[in-house]
Amino acid sequence: MGKSKVLVVGGTGYVGRRIVKASLAQGHPTYVLQRPEIGLDVDKLEMLLGFKKQGAHLVEGSFSDFQSLVDAVKLVDVVICPMSGAHNRSHNILMQLKLVQAIKEAGNIKRFLPSEFGFDPARMGHALEPGRVTFDEKMIVRKAIQDAKIPFTYVCGAAFASYFAGNLSQMGTLFPPKEKVLIYGDGNAKVTILEEDDVAAYTIKTIDDPRTLNKTLYLRPPENELSQKQLVEMWENLIGKELERISISEQDFLASMKGMDFAGQVGVGHFYHMFYEGALTNFEIGEEGEEASKLYPEVKYTRMDEYLKLYT
Repeated sequence: MGKSKVLVVGGTGYVGRRIVKASLAQGHPTYVLQRPEIGLDVDKLEMLLGFKKQGAHLVEGSFSDFQSLVDAVKLVDVVICPMSGAHNRSHNILMQLKLVQAIKEAGNIKRFLPSEFGFDPARMGHALEPGRVTFDEKMIVRKAIQDAKIPFTYVCGAAFASYFAGNLSQMGTLFPPKEKVLIYGDGNAKVTILEEDDVAAYTIKTIDDPRTLNKTLYLRPPENELSQKQLVEMWENLIGKELERISISEQDFLASMKGMDFAGQVGVGHFYHMFYEGALTNFEIGEEGEEASKLYPEVKYTRMDEYLKLYT
């Protein structure tokens, strides 16, 4: 059997472009949905043409043209949809319901990977408003997938390094603080942080693997399961300087939501679950899931002490 043919929907996005790169690198015939909605966004055009130069196939299709989605899906074996679920970018989770309908109509797909990649929404029924909307919508998509009897893999469990590592998990910046660092509570909750290319590499590994069929793949490589304090210490060791640490209590952190816009409130809620509850790591992986680094030890994932050197 050859490598599965892969369609990436949302291939010019933050995660999507990495999925395309990983799919090509692992030798899969790779198709990228070319949507007319990009309009005059020349950066996305250049990205699409770059994919084409690397060997990807561009397929025209639109969420406003159902048949075009069906036709695109029929070209491949696997569909991956890393569309944004972040309110500080674009939030398109429920658009995937049209894609689920198209996959059901096409009837040929052996695996669908919807937009996940962070918290496992099945474990976030207790999530705070308004941030819980992300998890509720992902569960709506999951229900549609399972009702349609579409084979799936859900990839969950990591914070992205660009958002959580280089800035030492500070809100409102992507760069490391120079003098003072805000510590959430006691700073000991464990958070899995992965470089985004590693997330993509693990994702593509799953698609021809029977061990991940109708399961959740958790991205929890042990050396990247770190507390915020450990992350700060890594940075201090690299720069040879101690930062002033300011601890913020749960109550004060949640109170900071007041007066924020919607995206800010969502962000505070998600940070709370990550750094006060440890919601990415505070459970054992059961029979419904697998852990990525155990299944795929050949993926040489980037350790965060190495990653942080980029910022020195």
